[in-house]
Amino acid sequence: MPEAVGVIQTLGFPGVLAAADAMVKAARVTLVYYDIAESGHHVVAIRGPKSEVCPAVEAGIAAVEKVFGAELITHYIVPNPPENVQSVLPIAQTAVSEQFRSLG
Repeated sequence: MPEAVGVIQTLGFPGVLAAADAMVKAARVTLVYYDIAESGHHVVAIRGPKSEVCPAVEAGIAAVEKVFGAELITHYIVPNPPENVQSVLPIAQTAVSEQFRSLG
């Protein structure tokens, strides 16, 4: 069964750090991607069951809003990404992320 993907983009590193921390603590999700987008924008992505990704993204958004100077640029959830999207975009579970994966 495919896992959902949750993504948060912020302006500034402290906001994305707070979001990532809140998301992995709020639900049974795995952090699978982090990168700098452009002009100080940072992106973090998580994977997990949709029922876990939704509250995790909500917790991440709330965490960004509490960080002084941070700005939430966008967020979204893809409930069931097809395999061809997973193979092209960097959202698949990797050997690095697999060791931190919560299975139950």
